Amino acid sequence: PPRRKRPSGAGRDGGGVRAPVGSTEAKPAGGPAASSLGGGDSRRRAAELFRWLVAPVEPGEFAGRHWERAPLLVRRGDPGYYAGLFSTADFDAILRSGEVQFGTHLDVTSYAEGVRETHNPVGRALPAVVWDFYQNGCSLRLLNPQAFSTTVWHLLSILQEYFGSMAGANTYLTPPGTQGFAPHYDDIEAFVLQLEGKKHWRVYSPRTDTEVLPQFSSANLTQAELGKPVLEVVLEAGDLLYFPRGFIHQGDCLPDAHSLHITVSSYQRNSWGDLLEKLLPAALQMALEEDVEYRQGLPMGYLEYMGVANSDAADARRTAFVEKLQRLMKKLVDYAPIDAAVDQRAKSFLHDCLPPVLTQSEKQLSVYGFPAQWQDGSPRNVDILITKDTEVRLLHHGIIRLCNEEAGVMLYYTTENSRVYHKEEPKYLEIDPEYTDSIEFLLSSYPNHVTVDTLPCGTLDDKISLATLLFEKVL
Repeated sequence: PPRRKRPSGAGRDGGGVRAPVGSTEAKPAGGPAASSLGGGDSRRRAAELFRWLVAPVEPGEFAGRHWERAPLLVRRGDPGYYAGLFSTADFDAILRSGEVQFGTHLDVTSYAEGVRETHNPVGRALPAVVWDFYQNGCSLRLLNPQAFSTTVWHLLSILQEYFGSMAGANTYLTPPGTQGFAPHYDDIEAFVLQLEGKKHWRVYSPRTDTEVLPQFSSANLTQAELGKPVLEVVLEAGDLLYFPRGFIHQGDCLPDAHSLHITVSSYQRNSWGDLLEKLLPAALQMALEEDVEYRQGLPMGYLEYMGVANSDAADARRTAFVEKLQRLMKKLVDYAPIDAAVDQRAKSFLHDCLPPVLTQSEKQLSVYGFPAQWQDGSPRNVDILITKDTEVRLLHHGIIRLCNEEAGVMLYYTTENSRVYHKEEPKYLEIDPEYTDSIEFLLSSYPNHVTVDTLPCGTLDDKISLATLLFEKVL
């Protein structure tokens, strides 16, 4: 029999608790002090890391003058600013792990005389083959380095909380005197962190209004399609270059130095239009269910006076038709389930998220630090002794989201996500509605601890049961 009462549906998340990848407490060396990355309020930690990322520019100035508006160049004159984040030595060690596959994890590319080529063989990317490509002038792009590097994982897992949108990365290693990619624009906000060597960059404004903040990346462009760059610069180790989505860019190495940089990205498909894609169908469905005017038939004979062929006709019936349609569209706002649509985007975001990197102190105070073990022929220290006086709080603020769905109240969470994008299905628990107030209470109380007895639900057994469940799920 179960050893304790659980909230209804507990455990229907498709998987059990697993240990986090990586055993050491990691932080980007050269970044904020360990104390600021190590615990406390994860929202403050995210804000401090972003401040470090764009320093000495203040985050407020960055948001007002550059975000989605204009490129930013930060020259630091400090080659060690990103020290410990990622290096060519790390790149080599990852290749030697034997887990890197061409195409899946690594792209071999070149760009010469206006032609962009990919040279990926099939199979494992072994060091002898990869470094031979590099010696022959090919660039190496490591996709999703956070799957291999704990420090990159740490950086992105904190930044994703700051952005409220998935943060991704690629690393680029380019030989001296070469270029790996054709000019193009992307559908992400890009932060280029120059880690080693130097690279010559040219950045161009969007060519048309339709290319401002585009939904999708461009194809490869030719030099003839470009105007004059709005920014031309040689990035050196420790420097930062930011450009919004839609800004065309290309980078090439000077003859005297290789280049290693990491591009941190965010805000892919995170626009008002993307929210409306979720919201409008839901609003229309609700209007159809609740308002008979949306279910009334179209006027008889409307095909005779509507349509492109009739667009220039002066017809009172056309005017009435358009006015009626405009009024129905305006009225849709009254049926728009805005919060529910935002929750659905939040649900998708939590699926996109990297799992949080827990500090040693967070591990010790979570189920990972629990002393249960096999000893002297039997399990020992198995019982989780939570009482009414036990003090609890969420490990991080951004790791859970409550969503009301047709099947019930679901609690989505990130702590069991994979470091590989969407490798696993979304992680969730089905929660009895009586527990939602307690979870909202934990969210609003963060980062302060509260006693189990203060959770606003049912009996003391219910409170202890819920706290135990959230403890077991590393929440």
